[in-house]
Amino acid sequence: MIDHITIEVSDLEKSKLFYEKAFAPLGYSLSFGKDGIFWAFDVGTGCLFEIQSTGGKPPLTHLHVAFRAKSKAEVEAFYRAALEAGAKDNGAPGPRPDYAEHYYACFVLDPDGYNIEAMINEPSASSF
Repeated sequence: MIDHITIEVSDLEKSKLFYEKAFAPLGYSLSFGKDGIFWAFDVGTGCLFEIQSTGGKPPLTHLHVAFRAKSKAEVEAFYRAALEAGAKDNGAPGPRPDYAEHYYACFVLDPDGYNIEAMINEPSASSF
């Protein structure tokens, strides 16, 4: 299942206002973010649609997709399989406490250079 998708926008504040208005009829709303960096919209069932301003600075890419895993082991297996399939490392499996207390993820760049993530964000994720 997709946990969140992040796209790069040219004007973060303009896009924030656009999505706030466009998502209102769907019942989607602004969830959280950081001024000048990104905004996340709750689009139901725990999924997020995010907009960001990358400025072309790695490790951020124009498109980012995060897939939910069921365990740390699954995150690590995805990472190994992706590298074996030709992906480039963009962040080895590990805790990401700056995202959330129980966040565990890895990041790879696919053949087109897009940032693909496998993640788990559950208290039970602290052990295998």
